[in-house]
Amino acid sequence: MDNSELERVAEVARILKKSKSILFITGAGISADSGLPTYRGVSGLYNRGETEEGLPIEMVLAGQMLASRPEITWKYLAQIENNCRQGRFNRGHEIIARMEKEFERVWVLTQNIDGFHHQAGSENIIDIHGDLHKLFCKACQWQETVDDYSQLQIPPKCPACGGVVRPDVVFFGEMLPTEKLEILQAQLQKGFDIYFSIGTTSVFPYIQQPIIDAKYRKLTTVEINPAKTQVSDIVDIRIPTGAADALDAIWSEYLKLP
Repeated sequence: MDNSELERVAEVARILKKSKSILFITGAGISADSGLPTYRGVSGLYNRGETEEGLPIEMVLAGQMLASRPEITWKYLAQIENNCRQGRFNRGHEIIARMEKEFERVWVLTQNIDGFHHQAGSENIIDIHGDLHKLFCKACQWQETVDDYSQLQIPPKCPACGGVVRPDVVFFGEMLPTEKLEILQAQLQKGFDIYFSIGTTSVFPYIQQPIIDAKYRKLTTVEINPAKTQVSDIVDIRIPTGAADALDAIWSEYLKLP
């Protein structure tokens, strides 16, 4: 980090010392230090635009494709899960989990489906796009949480009724889960002392809106991202570096303060 970035890190640490509540909004960038490529939270495997079938990944990972051609959707779900399986949570996830124990109220709104925040020890998580490890059957409501997909037949069948199982994630073209939106709205109504946007391009309205609302209410907003995003010109403090390095530096500075 250069001197200007270190000054911003120190400023964030000083603000944290006066804070009781924090909202972390995280995207694929926070898992980049775990070895996962960044592509809108679905693991960065398809930046070339099309799959082997010549279809856009948005079409392959759509609810309609899962219903009509589950073998195609599950082929790529298995590839995504395999990439997640090769990684583990990193220092950035760890620090957020530690902050949850340090401060009065800490929540994580994440777009990621890798489950790393859970694995690192965070509890107050709104995984708005779901978790690859949670499986269920729409036909009979069978459900199970798995460590990985290594033992699954692809596409997996429900052991109770024989229907096709799906992960509890939001596919393209599907609605966000109502219960998670309600939790998010309740927490946003309470408000936070400081808002972090970390490793997300903030293209979705429900990801950028908390930052916009916080700015309007004159609450502190921080972005950690090497690249410019939809909220870069809105936030109070921007640290243009990787998530793990920035969070580690902020935490170190915070611990030094009286």
